[in-house]
Amino acid sequence: MKKTTILFGIAALGLLAGCTQNNTGNSEPAQNSSSSSAVASSSETTSSQAVDRSSSSAAIANGGLPTVTVEEAIQVFQNKYPDAAITSLDLDTSFGKYFYQVEGVDDTNEFELKIDAETKETSEERTEKLDADEQNGVKKEADQLDLTNLLSLEEISDSAVKEAGGGQATDWDLDKEMNVTYWEVKVEDGNKKTNVKINAQTGEILETEQDD
Repeated sequence: MKKTTILFGIAALGLLAGCTQNNTGNSEPAQNSSSSSAVASSSETTSSQAVDRSSSSAAIANGGLPTVTVEEAIQVFQNKYPDAAITSLDLDTSFGKYFYQVEGVDDTNEFELKIDAETKETSEERTEKLDADEQNGVKKEADQLDLTNLLSLEEISDSAVKEAGGGQATDWDLDKEMNVTYWEVKVEDGNKKTNVKINAQTGEILETEQDD
C-alpha cells in the first residue's frame, strides 16, 4: 500500500509539473505578441508625426501657407476666451512648423495662446492680470484689432513679395497703429530681408523697410 501511494504521488507531481510548463510556454507567445503590438503602435505614431513635420517643412520651404487659416486661428482663441478681444496675432515658424501666437485681453486679464497652424492644437497658455489703469475695458478698447473684412493671407503675402521685388514671405504679424489694423510681413530673398506693412482690410502698402 505504501508503494502504491508513493507511485500515485509521483505521478501527480509529474502531471502538475507538465501543466505548469505548458502554461508557461503558452504565456510567452502572448507576452511577445503584446510587446510586438505596442512596438508597432509606437512606430506608427512616430512615423505619422514624422510625416506631419516633413509635410509642414516642405510647405514652408516651397513658400506654402499653413493649413489653418487666420480666421480659424481667431476662432480657436475666441472659443477659449469668449470675452477677450484680440490685440495681436503672429504667424511664425519653429522647428520647421507653422504656429500662431495670439494675444488678447478682457476687462481684467491678458491672455496668450500658441496654436499649431496645421492641427489647431493649443499650447503655452498664459494668463496675466492687467494693471489697475488697464482694467475695465481701457486696454481692451485701445488695443483690440479690427478683424472684419480681413484680406486673405495669400493676398497679403503676394502684395508683400511684389513690393519687396521678389522672394518669399516668412513671417506675418497682425497689429494696430493709429486705429489702423495692418500686417507686417517679412520677405526673404537670399540675404536680403524686407519688412512690408500692409493695411489688413484695403491692401494699401503703408511702409517698406529693408534690413541691413
